[in-house]
Amino acid sequence: MRRSALYSGEQIRAAEYPLVEAGQGPVLMRRAAHGLAAFVLDLLRNNGRIYGARVLGLIGTGNNGGDGLYALTALRARGVDACAVLVEDRAHPEGLKDFLAGGGRLLTEVPDDTQVLIDAMLGTGARGAFTMPEIPGLQEVVRSRAVVACDIPSGVDANTGRCAGEALPAQHTVTFGAAKLGLLLGEGGLLSGDIHTIDIGLQDYLPSPAAWELIAPEPTRPRPQPGDHKYSRGTLQVVAGSAQFPGAAQLTVGAAITSGVGMVRLQADAGVSAAVMQTWPEAVMSHGRAAKAFDGATAAAIGPGLGKERSRLVEGEAMLRATVESKVPCVLDASGLELLRGDLLSSGNLGGQLILTPHLGEARRLAEEIGDESLQALLEGSPDTLAAARALAESLGATVLLKGPSTVVAGPAGGVPIIVRSATPGLATAGTGDVLTGIIGALLATVSDPQEQDWVSLAAEGARIHAAAAQRLDPRGHGHFGASALIGALRE
Repeated sequence: MRRSALYSGEQIRAAEYPLVEAGQGPVLMRRAAHGLAAFVLDLLRNNGRIYGARVLGLIGTGNNGGDGLYALTALRARGVDACAVLVEDRAHPEGLKDFLAGGGRLLTEVPDDTQVLIDAMLGTGARGAFTMPEIPGLQEVVRSRAVVACDIPSGVDANTGRCAGEALPAQHTVTFGAAKLGLLLGEGGLLSGDIHTIDIGLQDYLPSPAAWELIAPEPTRPRPQPGDHKYSRGTLQVVAGSAQFPGAAQLTVGAAITSGVGMVRLQADAGVSAAVMQTWPEAVMSHGRAAKAFDGATAAAIGPGLGKERSRLVEGEAMLRATVESKVPCVLDASGLELLRGDLLSSGNLGGQLILTPHLGEARRLAEEIGDESLQALLEGSPDTLAAARALAESLGATVLLKGPSTVVAGPAGGVPIIVRSATPGLATAGTGDVLTGIIGALLATVSDPQEQDWVSLAAEGARIHAAAAQRLDPRGHGHFGASALIGALRE
């Protein structure tokens, strides 16, 4: 399976409703608790001991707390010293009764020998700002022990990943029925840790997903065949680099070449071209008018390192207009996004084959230029990145890849967005966006049938390749590499 379905909290609750109405609510809760307990047992087993291990649950007042209490009861039946702290003066009545009947103890502090802390304070229905309870020993254990979130980390909005107040970070989240959007988006994507989905019997009641998570390679392009030649494998025209940012051209060209396109042509001034030739002699240098240089290209990559040089921006805009008019695939990044002005910004029909790759700051600038106040509101503060990417794609009539720890890709004609969760801090360095542009450019140049292409899937595949290269370089997330190292990792 290449994609995993993602749902809003409302969609999950709507799927549960007919089962709850049919009296199956307790069954759903038991299934969820069983899955949570089984995961914690595996965690303890991998750490060397189950019998006598200390597990503590932070228990809220609602059904999420009930899930936690039933899970603690199941753990006690396996010899785990499972205890609970009630964060309010009440809890799920039946769950608490079972827990106490099974020998469970209620504590008022978190023991320092706690091995696993279960966060069962708030679930998907929680709204408003969350404040961490003041429980003796809690902060010390959170810093040094495994935290397992029950369905979703407390304080995270299940729909957007936003955190209105505080939140409890988890190393693992055991989520029920299906994965929630908030586990990948926004701050939720940074707080949920590894996500483990437990089937509780909702599959026949779930609607179409709100988004997909891309978790394995997409079949976006054919492999090279023995009879191929450099032209049949695609030609990517790159407009990148300037005297101020010559390295951007090297990174974009190198990433494109390494990603498997037949030919890469660079439109740049003599100094940038000479520098690129030193590292990538297989690249072809284009000179003269940009529109003419575009002849014969199957795709374009525009923007990295153009800076503020008027001549480079003029060339970039000429190339951009040529791609939009001819509907040739193009990826637009960095300085290239500033070329969206005037009729290009207001047309609303740039085409799905134009892939824009803004980060949040660039998306905010575009929203301001468009003058869309509702879009600006989505991007303020802790942004709703899914809704913002969809709105920006619809406004411009293009494919939008909104970069971040969880990258969101949305198309101009509706459809289901795709999320790529990278969680690779090493990508937060200068030049990594130039590498992504080269990867996506190569994918665009090798498309066999542009009329039938799913541009959202292709852009998401580029983001996945980019994140996978970073993960290969830096599996522990130390961030000790630069953008140029990514190019070598792409070969794998």
